[in-house]
Amino acid sequence: MGGQALVDHGRLLDALGVEVELLLDTARESPGDTPVPTTPGLTIGEVVRHLGGVYRVATGWMTGGTRPAQWQDGPAPGQTGEEYLRDGLAALYRELTAHDPGEYAAGWWPADRTYGFWCRRMAHETTVHRIDVQNAADAIVAEIDDEIALDGVDEILALWFGQRLPMLGLSGTFAGTVAIRTGGHNWIARAGPGETTAWRCSGAEAERADGIVTGSPAAVYQWLWGRLGHAAVAWEGDDDPIGQFWALLRLATR
Repeated sequence: MGGQALVDHGRLLDALGVEVELLLDTARESPGDTPVPTTPGLTIGEVVRHLGGVYRVATGWMTGGTRPAQWQDGPAPGQTGEEYLRDGLAALYRELTAHDPGEYAAGWWPADRTYGFWCRRMAHETTVHRIDVQNAADAIVAEIDDEIALDGVDEILALWFGQRLPMLGLSGTFAGTVAIRTGGHNWIARAGPGETTAWRCSGAEAERADGIVTGSPAAVYQWLWGRLGHAAVAWEGDDDPIGQFWALLRLATR
């Protein structure tokens, strides 16, 4: 499955800005040392600083042409986590908006070495961590627009299941296919010894999968990222391939 986003990159940039504000609004109202169960070992304050570092690494890839040697430097003395995040976001935004999404940019996904890749990746990175922070704060989890959620489903299947797992040398223990169906879109994820791959497919092809997962776009998006439990989606067919698929995604995204 290629790297082309399902939505316009301008839409993803808008989503990035909205998600940052939602995350920071919640973080300001919560103790910074509140644990975040979906990011084990991190607190709300540390998630804010983590995102500031992620933005700097992404910008470093684009400006330096290779993976930055240093993951993140952390806030300067006297700088708050929010200031650190906002400074990183400002530099990231300047770099993304100075280039066409289709222009070459170094990155870790061979299928999409463009500025568009980083726009998409940062939008979903921020959305998932916004959900983490709102859940940790026991706040109302803001809705995810269907278009953004569908693009996020496509991204996690292509990038994390189809690319990240092979990079880690991980694959299934038995052969099986899982169809993911939501919002009028269909995908197949296939796992087996030495193989993890995913692709967009027709409804007819999805019906032939060993197991089928369905739900609203936002529910499927969060389930794939391990942010909602199995009750959030519906399973049909053989449970074993679905269980293997979900367990492999947890290894890919940890």
